[in-house]
Amino acid sequence: MACRRKKKLRPAEIMTMNLAFSDLGISVTGKPFSIISSFSHRWVFGWSICQWYGWIGFFFGCGSLITMTVVSFDRYMKICHLRYGTWVKRRHAFISLILIWFYASFWATLPVVGVGNYAPEPFGTSCTLDWWLAQASLRGKVFVISIMFFCLILPTIVIVFSYAKIIVKVKSSAQEVAVFDTRNQKSHTLEIKLTKVAMLICAGFLIAWIPYAVVSVWSAFGSPDSVPIEFSVVPTLLAKSAAMYNPIIYQVINCKCSCFRSSKALQNSNSRYSVTN
Repeated sequence: MACRRKKKLRPAEIMTMNLAFSDLGISVTGKPFSIISSFSHRWVFGWSICQWYGWIGFFFGCGSLITMTVVSFDRYMKICHLRYGTWVKRRHAFISLILIWFYASFWATLPVVGVGNYAPEPFGTSCTLDWWLAQASLRGKVFVISIMFFCLILPTIVIVFSYAKIIVKVKSSAQEVAVFDTRNQKSHTLEIKLTKVAMLICAGFLIAWIPYAVVSVWSAFGSPDSVPIEFSVVPTLLAKSAAMYNPIIYQVINCKCSCFRSSKALQNSNSRYSVTN
């Protein structure tokens, strides 16, 4: 569908397609390695592929989170500052995509060039950032803190701020939103729909990744072997399954909107039938 109407995609829809691309990328290029290793009960692809797997996971994971950060800020601007939507064009979305993937590439490549490292996880069937570098040197500690702040904490703050402001705006300015909706009913309905999708996607992503981040920080700054291997498996599997949630969210929202449109059309047809009779 996106390919058929690619020239008509709105900026928010372009960002949604970027999320879908990220989910597909990590599923196709990363997941097969961990699945095969899980059946073998160990990492079977060697050190070079471990580096590749770690890079791919961090690249697409960071790209997804930064994309959701941009989407949440865009939703905030369009709902809370209505004039913003009148000058945002498709070219701004494509510029944002370039910046998003440059940002993700920068942080994902640092461990490959020697600033940090990728290493097997404690249970040995996948690879990730070497969080234990924080205990080895001051340089490693600075690297881990930088990664956590710029690739998780800061984006999360922007996301929470954006949607909190949207909720406050909608609740406190119901009359203003109603007037805006009357003048631009179709456009505003689409904006609200995209906002709901974005909120659900962000919530699912954060719920999936925050437990993993907590365990990683615990491993990085706690005492050695303080995280039981069994305890580290569940957050890792939860985080790596985040790519599965987004298609489900898309489908649920689309089904709800389709059912709503169908019921509304049925009500309108019934009302017209009553008037004619």
